[in-house]
Amino acid sequence: MQIEKNKVVTIDFTVRNCMGQALDTSRGATPLVYLQGSGMLVKGLEAALEGKEAGENIAVTLEAKDAYGERREELVQAMPRHQFEAFANPLPGMQFEARGAKGEAVLVSVMEVRNDSIIVDLNHPLAGLRLGFEVSILDVREASEQELVEGRPLANKAREAT
Repeated sequence: MQIEKNKVVTIDFTVRNCMGQALDTSRGATPLVYLQGSGMLVKGLEAALEGKEAGENIAVTLEAKDAYGERREELVQAMPRHQFEAFANPLPGMQFEARGAKGEAVLVSVMEVRNDSIIVDLNHPLAGLRLGFEVSILDVREASEQELVEGRPLANKAREAT
């Protein structure tokens, strides 16, 4: 079965920066299960996987615009310190997940701590980077009606290693 819109796909992946350093991987851990066409993957990787089948391996290099986007300096902002009361001692380098205006998950990185404000970066940590993806396609299956309604896979039904 080929990867196409509304198919549930299970992959193992490794993401590398332009120096070849691994930044993230699912190998040796839990494979990633996603719904093709739902925006769960960066657009360039989703496009590269379109039409592929279980058992195939691909390697693709994506420019920033097709991966996590270009860095946007307007996303580096000062926020009032009182908005960070849940964190006893915010420090530069800390990252946490917040909710955006539309309820979407946004990764926030603390850049600087001042007396009355916290300087945060709302860019994805990999924004602005050219990235290499190595992907092994483990499984492709039809999505259930409930998965299509929810726009995401509901269970990890990846094939077990034999």
